[in-house]
Amino acid sequence: MVAQVTAETSRRVRAAVDRPPVPSVAERTAEGKALRERAPRRSHAGWSPPADRPDPLDLLQAQDRSREPDLIPIRYGRMVASPFAFYRGSAVVMASDLASTPTSGLTVQACGDAHLSNFGSFATPERNQVFDINDFDETLPAPWEWDVKRLAASVVVASRANGFRAADCAAAAAATVRSYRERMAEFAPMGHLAVWYNRITGPDITATLPPDVAKDLQRGLSKAIVRDHLQAFTKMTIVQNGQIRVADDPPLVVHMSDVQLEERLRTLARTYRSSIRDDLRELLNRYTFVDVARKVVGVGSVGTRCYIALFRGNHDGDPLFLQIKEAFTSVLEPHAGKSKYPNHGQRVVRGQQYTQAASDIFLGWGRIEGVDFYVRQLRDMKTSVDVTLLPPDRMVLYGALCGWALARAHARSGDAARIAGYLGNGSAFDDAVVSFATAYADQAERDHAALVAAVKSGRISAEIGR
Repeated sequence: MVAQVTAETSRRVRAAVDRPPVPSVAERTAEGKALRERAPRRSHAGWSPPADRPDPLDLLQAQDRSREPDLIPIRYGRMVASPFAFYRGSAVVMASDLASTPTSGLTVQACGDAHLSNFGSFATPERNQVFDINDFDETLPAPWEWDVKRLAASVVVASRANGFRAADCAAAAAATVRSYRERMAEFAPMGHLAVWYNRITGPDITATLPPDVAKDLQRGLSKAIVRDHLQAFTKMTIVQNGQIRVADDPPLVVHMSDVQLEERLRTLARTYRSSIRDDLRELLNRYTFVDVARKVVGVGSVGTRCYIALFRGNHDGDPLFLQIKEAFTSVLEPHAGKSKYPNHGQRVVRGQQYTQAASDIFLGWGRIEGVDFYVRQLRDMKTSVDVTLLPPDRMVLYGALCGWALARAHARSGDAARIAGYLGNGSAFDDAVVSFATAYADQAERDHAALVAAVKSGRISAEIGR
């Protein structure tokens, strides 16, 4: 036995010695800089739709085939509201468009839908608030540029919707990309563990803000503290025949008449429990299932199967809400390659855990009759910024904050030194992406107008105001 251990130890030592040395930060930075020959930074500028560009409405309607038919009009009703609402719901369109744009060849665990409204604050397991990406439905390993371009273009689309001048739109987009580039340069020389543990906290943010904005931020974070399971319990439940139930709010929250639904969800619960840690499984076992209802969420997610499940703990004041959401194939997959995970709920969960600074303790996945789902808490001190209310100066600050968070996520899953080397110290990449974002905002507005026309003609049914 001792001889076997010694032989195995020797084998590992030889493997470690024979392994090629890891390039230094300086060497990897130089390698990143050399990638500009493959894709010059100026090549990211502008956008012209290719002659064979798919009809964006065809792409959207292709997604409808696997969605709940009665919810599809709500999806389009939300998307016709504005170009920014359309942009939020049309990740599949931009994924197709980005596939034709140049890249450096470096990949990260991409968000896949990195627009302004998919960032926000939430609680860590230690009950501290952090700011980060908060939507991972489309996550997949892919070029880092795709996330940066989607984020920058969202800044321009949202700024135009707010009535900003062209110069203010460009300034906000430039601040976003510049923040990404400068933060990536900071992450590049950091130790791997330091990057892994890095978080963007309230004090981190306020230290970068003017006093009046910092005060507003603190006010918002204070409100977020009470946006927890107890608030959700108060707002979303009723007492019916002496029993606590999820309150119906048709068509957004409804109990389903399908008598098999509860049994199917119990089947999901069994597969889901195996995806979380043993200690959390024991914690969850202390809660008793009470009720379940279908819930409509988001813009792009409308029509996907999503449920909220209510559990009771020690007493009525100890509730737990879990959101059970269907996971589809990522919109990036046709262009970046198939996920390595057999379950798309697992893809979402693993991508989130890989890139997010801290993830929900109940985050897990399961499957019902061949349909993939992921599970998380419904609310956990979550809050986000309503970008439709931001003036130009605050759009600049918020765009920079999102750029910071995106750089942190990419540095955690990618090679910050190579990306920083490619970006460089000047504004060449920033300027190019602002040019792209401006031109792509024009494209998003044209696509939104096409959707509005399709609704008016009757090609697409839309239920407005839901």
